[in-house]
Amino acid sequence: MRRFFYFIFRATMGTSVAVLTGLISFFAFDAALLMSGLYAVAGGGASYFLTKEVMFFRYLRQKGLTRKEYKYIRENLNEAKAKIKRLQRTLYSIRNLQQAKKYFEILVTVRKIYANTKKEPIRFYQAEPFYYKHLDSLVALMEKYVYLKSQPSRSDEINQSLKDTGQTITRLSETVKKDLHVMLHDDVNTLQFELDVANQSFEKVRKRESEALK
Repeated sequence: MRRFFYFIFRATMGTSVAVLTGLISFFAFDAALLMSGLYAVAGGGASYFLTKEVMFFRYLRQKGLTRKEYKYIRENLNEAKAKIKRLQRTLYSIRNLQQAKKYFEILVTVRKIYANTKKEPIRFYQAEPFYYKHLDSLVALMEKYVYLKSQPSRSDEINQSLKDTGQTITRLSETVKKDLHVMLHDDVNTLQFELDVANQSFEKVRKRESEALK
């Protein structure tokens, strides 16, 4: 939604400058109609892209990122998005309801980390182990598990591998949950601080009211 409003704002600025440039060229400088139109298009386009750059610069400054850092994080997010889609496809292949529920919870956690990073790119640095290692391992293990599970005839070795893989996925799911907790650590501390301040203020107000009634 925010991107849509930003686009509308840039388009409005570009259109306004284009109309103004065309009118000034035609009436103030007696330019031909065709040339006035070309000036209008050029002015409007320049205004649109300049506004886009200014807004992007303000966004980066607000998020505390450089252009290079933002590009790097976006590349990692794009790679993570593709891996999450693979993870989602493996979930559709699981027929056991209990397992599907457990792995769906893993998917929810993974998508939450991704969504938080997409909303606040600076959070990427709080979840680097997730993006560099844990997500890759989780996708590989889930795909291996689904592949082994789909075999029509399973040997004791395959059954043991399934068991080991399932246990590793369970341990890794706890690791991914910790990744999310690390990402939200500052938010929890901030919330607790705000709650403490609010409770102190409430206690002061209640104490004053109690004293006033005496």
